Amino acid sequence: MQHENLAGRRRRGPAEEARGLRQSRRTNATGAVLALMLAALPATMHAAERGGTAHLSSKSFAPAPNGAQGLCSRYAWACARGHSAALNPGEVRLAEQINRRINASVRPIEDIKQYQREEFWTLPTARGGDCEDIALLKKAELIRQGLPPSRLLLATVLDRKRNNHAVLVLRTDKGDFVLDNLTDRMLHWSRTGYSFLKVQDPRAPHRWTAVLAGGIFKG
Repeated sequence: MQHENLAGRRRRGPAEEARGLRQSRRTNATGAVLALMLAALPATMHAAERGGTAHLSSKSFAPAPNGAQGLCSRYAWACARGHSAALNPGEVRLAEQINRRINASVRPIEDIKQYQREEFWTLPTARGGDCEDIALLKKAELIRQGLPPSRLLLATVLDRKRNNHAVLVLRTDKGDFVLDNLTDRMLHWSRTGYSFLKVQDPRAPHRWTAVLAGGIFKG
């Protein structure tokens, strides 16, 4: 156990206290959601992930993430299925390039600062966007470049610090790879260290499924 030097600790201002309270609420809410999701699954599905299967597998249907309600109405392409032809190496390289380019061009900004809401899934503005906005922009750009929507799946995760986060999953025949605004590297999902919570259903992307894989779900 680490001991904190209280005498040298800086007193937090009102803004920092408010951010800390919001983070605490999000953490508590995440814990409650995880408990409900786990309780809803059959006991046989509670076994720990034994290692990186190529693709994320769906365990059950799940409600849309907070802030993503109405996403399909605003952006039909975000929930389109399209064809499911295999990706060629050039398309995978294109995804890597777009991941890097958008990461470099979009300034991170929280929804609470832009919209006075904790979560709101939309495309970035001139001010920037948060993780799900950036994931949406990557999906939009890759669809515009001709990649099939069913190969581009939005996903929610807990990052390595167990903070709520959103990414775009590129589904290739060799596995699921992650386009992430926190890194320019496009990693296989099992190498991210993330706890994957939900992902769009590739057969019907207007629906979401629980995956519960990696991170805290590993043995």
